[in-house]
Amino acid sequence: MMTTYAVLSEGLRKRYGDVHALRGLDLAVPEGTVCGVLGPNGAGKTTAVRVLTTLVAPDAGSALVAGHDVVRDPAGVRKRIAVTGQYASVDGDLTGAENLRLFARLLRAPRSRVDELLDRFGLAAAAGRPARTWSGGMRRRLDLAASLIVPPRVLFLDEPTTGLDPHSRNGIWDAVRELADQGTTVLLTTQYLEEADRLADDIVLIDEGRAAQRGTPAELKALVGSWAEVVVADPSSLEAAAGVLDQLTGSAPVLDAERRTVGAVTTDPTLTLPRIVREIDAAGVHLVDASLRRPTLDEVFLRLTDRKELVA
Repeated sequence: MMTTYAVLSEGLRKRYGDVHALRGLDLAVPEGTVCGVLGPNGAGKTTAVRVLTTLVAPDAGSALVAGHDVVRDPAGVRKRIAVTGQYASVDGDLTGAENLRLFARLLRAPRSRVDELLDRFGLAAAAGRPARTWSGGMRRRLDLAASLIVPPRVLFLDEPTTGLDPHSRNGIWDAVRELADQGTTVLLTTQYLEEADRLADDIVLIDEGRAAQRGTPAELKALVGSWAEVVVADPSSLEAAAGVLDQLTGSAPVLDAERRTVGAVTTDPTLTLPRIVREIDAAGVHLVDASLRRPTLDEVFLRLTDRKELVA
């Protein structure tokens, strides 16, 4: 079955003076999926979104969004997309219902759409109150609802849950997943790696204006490998445990005398925790604890971008 792409770019380049924000960015986002765009500060994420939403023109390359060229037919792109930025853009002096009615009138949408969205996002009870009296999570949900007055084919979300508490964040996540299930394509930039892990069907890791890595969360984790770690009872046996892990994983073990731990990365999918325990026990090492786990997306990010600090 032929894949249809909602966002497709080739060789996007954008330069601001001496700064190369995009250096040949390629993206391919299938329709009806959630694509997480991650990268360190200055990697080009924001510029990529601005180009794809027709806010700035690329210096070179091409991009189609919902089948329309961002340079040759920006009006066609804008009719088919919605954009929600990092901060809620609703009018605090208007009630929640009035905010949505304003957008509905501007977009010539039926008034019934307002009531539908207020119910869908759990905002109906507060609809008559000024938006400035709402919590941050409620305002973010109202902002997202405003983006859906006319259902877009592609929704761009720029860090949609920044500053929200876990309950509000989960509410936004549920709404985004529901949109994707109903056929809307979502391109998501986020500073929460857990958010990308939970929502994204595919992830594009942008670094220095290019797509450095791409794949599903599971595929990216597989690139890094699993982390095997043991806790020994006697610090004097750390070297013996390290020798076993070295042989089993083929990678240099990391020893922590204070914590009495030895850990190593393994890319061997057949290596199991019981085997690790058996081999170390056979070497005469008494273990207090042992674990074998897949890396978190945070660890994948740090490893693949070779960064000491997590930034997105």
